[in-house]
Amino acid sequence: MGLDALLDGVRLSPVQRRIAHYLAENLPEAIFLSSIELAERAGVSQPSVTRFAIALGFAGYPELRHALRPLVLGAQPDEPTGSSLLRQAIDAEIRNLRLVRDRLGGGLGAELRDLGAALAASEPLAVLGLRVSCGLATTFAYYARRIHPDVRLLAHGGSELLDGLHAARRAGAGWVLAFVLPRYPAEAVRALEQARDLGLRVAAITDRPDARLPADVVLDAPVGERLVFDSHMAPMALAMALVEAMADAAPLRTQARLEDYERMTEQTGVFLTSETAK
Repeated sequence: MGLDALLDGVRLSPVQRRIAHYLAENLPEAIFLSSIELAERAGVSQPSVTRFAIALGFAGYPELRHALRPLVLGAQPDEPTGSSLLRQAIDAEIRNLRLVRDRLGGGLGAELRDLGAALAASEPLAVLGLRVSCGLATTFAYYARRIHPDVRLLAHGGSELLDGLHAARRAGAGWVLAFVLPRYPAEAVRALEQARDLGLRVAAITDRPDARLPADVVLDAPVGERLVFDSHMAPMALAMALVEAMADAAPLRTQARLEDYERMTEQTGVFLTSETAK
């Protein structure tokens, strides 16, 4: 069992991931360090090292260090070490994408088609994403606006978020699509509860099937957890597949809006052409 196996399936905080990153890059040296020395090298506190060991299922750091030593002392000369951390992270993302791809042939594909049709019919369509989920919600809303007449992005918390939900409902919205990725903002969950109280139906894209969200439809795609912060390749792929399902649900409107958009960008010079880019 290698370090990668010890970390597999364990949800680590950003501080704990810094420790894991240092171990992966410096394991031959790190197995001889005390918890205080490891904390100094990784740039964290000594209690963080202890909590990291406990998160991996050990009683404390000495037990973790004891488990790590055979990984180095018994390793083959050509065994991958810390330089493979990024490669391992990318490999994990590839596995996440394959998981989503394989599920498309089953129930997930049908869910996407049904939800795409529902979201396409909701005018306006509210799209919610707070904190780290803001980026994915913004990207989804950007593309959805190309094919949908009224997409309203709700990416700010506080009273402004509730105002946006009320305004969307008054304007005739039937659905809100929420991106709720870890770490899950409590405010986002409360917003979904408020949306349902307003009579909106809620769809959520998150990272795990057992996420307890107040939603009518939940689509899940795992996030990458190998680096200090999560990466969202699989949720992004799922979001773009949902945009595609929305386009397929209203093909005539999609074609008309896309053609109109292309005419506008050509007339106004929004994008560089191959000639002007030289």
